[in-house]
Amino acid sequence: MRWCEVSISARIWGGIALLMVLVTVAAPWLAPAIGDSAATTAFREHIAQVDTEAEDRAVARQHAKGKQTARERIDTLLDSDTFLEIGRYTGSGAGKDARPSGVVTGFGQIDGRQVAVYSQDFSVSGGALGTIEGDKIVRLLDDALRLRIPVIGLIDSGGAKIQEGVGALRQYGRIFNRTCAASGLVPQISVILGPCAGGAVYSPALTDFVIATREASHMFVTGPDVVRAVTGESISAEELGGARIHGRVSGVVHYVAEDEADALEQVRTLLAYLPSSADQDAPRYDYDTTTRTADASAATRVGSLVPASSRQAYDVAEVVAALVDHGELVQVQEDFAPNVVIGFACFEGRPVGIVANQPLHDAGTLDVDASEKLARFVRFCDAFGLPVVTFVDVPGYRPGAQQEHAGIIRRGAKVINAYATATVPLVTVILRKAYGGAYIVMGSKAIGADFNFCWPGAEIAVLGAAGAVGIIHRRDLKAVRDERGEQAEAAERERLTQEYTQAVINPDKAVAIGEIDAVIAPEDTRTVIVDSLAALADKRDSRHTPPKKHDNGPL
Repeated sequence: MRWCEVSISARIWGGIALLMVLVTVAAPWLAPAIGDSAATTAFREHIAQVDTEAEDRAVARQHAKGKQTARERIDTLLDSDTFLEIGRYTGSGAGKDARPSGVVTGFGQIDGRQVAVYSQDFSVSGGALGTIEGDKIVRLLDDALRLRIPVIGLIDSGGAKIQEGVGALRQYGRIFNRTCAASGLVPQISVILGPCAGGAVYSPALTDFVIATREASHMFVTGPDVVRAVTGESISAEELGGARIHGRVSGVVHYVAEDEADALEQVRTLLAYLPSSADQDAPRYDYDTTTRTADASAATRVGSLVPASSRQAYDVAEVVAALVDHGELVQVQEDFAPNVVIGFACFEGRPVGIVANQPLHDAGTLDVDASEKLARFVRFCDAFGLPVVTFVDVPGYRPGAQQEHAGIIRRGAKVINAYATATVPLVTVILRKAYGGAYIVMGSKAIGADFNFCWPGAEIAVLGAAGAVGIIHRRDLKAVRDERGEQAEAAERERLTQEYTQAVINPDKAVAIGEIDAVIAPEDTRTVIVDSLAALADKRDSRHTPPKKHDNGPL
């Protein structure tokens, strides 16, 4: 072939190639799209089959136990169509050997706010945690810290993968490390929806709130079989670590749910009062004139709910409900240490933490469990910027050897540490009485509260009048009894009690020295609290704190 023939041929083929490019660019519908390619179609069909088989297997195993699958739980918890799953096929890849791991991780929204969530899949190796599962949870926690968003863990696992040995145990340690790093920075909520045993129990125990279902949840470090083998004690899983036990006796569980739907709804309820992180404000809610009028009207009846006699019991939860927005008080650990009430509420659309002595149980005394319950709650509120409103009606600490031996000194000191180190607004209202050391620790002015008020007739003293008279006038009363009999002694005791009450335990002395800012009528309580919170809205801690790594408060 001559040169001219080659040149002509090259020009012809070059022109055809250029034409093909131009056609492809100008008319993409003439070229195969990647979405319609054989590879994409095959991938789509393969993954659909893998996912369907996995979910069918999960449905068969979980529904037979009356439980939802891991993904059904996430769908129930989150706003519709907001879940972004991360790392679904970590450990296997998405090829011919693709299979989901034993935990589902990702991000979604609750009431429009972003959260991180992981849900253990009991249908995959009993939800056991190994290297893959641990890596996914650790990554999620790291992402949540970077994004400053709450973390919700849905727990349903048989524990560590035995076959992985120390590798699985290592993953628990990494999760504990990240959970501790997130503590006080982002809210963390654990929902126990099945077994949680061994070292795995410490992961939810490190979080802020633990929710468990009444029938299906079990938590214990060592299970019934181990207990029986080591100690000879025969005990059921329910008796050892059921939700009721942890909700009432140990205090590990903050809310005992009737079922999974109730448990997941409680997560949404709690988050409604909490900020997404410690460096953000809690949500504020619209509060109109109509609502304000209704709530103010309800608050006027609060005085009728409290008996005048300091010895007569009443339900302080009803008192709080009469004072807060919409009458809504979300209690935390309601069944544990019921002699103190803690929970969340709002005043004119602003979330606050509530602490109150409960006269219905043990006269509202403080004991070891109540002290730890309210101390940790105050510390939580302080960490996340929630004001604390305290309602006081306390006769003192519960006496007795059992309390002393259980460490009431050490545990009661936790309450002091919580209030004394808190930097959020602290408002305290004494309803009827506040005696001795219990007065000091329950948000007194001396310990650091911003505003302190009391109702008329409130008794503030080292001891109640009867007890004080019995000590101060012991010899005089004995002499009266010896000389004039028991009736005369009783009459003299009553006279001295009234005299002591008028002279010592009425609120005038506390007002005079500035421990009480004002005596207020019961019907004005809500207004005073609202105005106090408004005054403290921009509070910034200005107390001098010398450089230190951290305090060494009792743990």
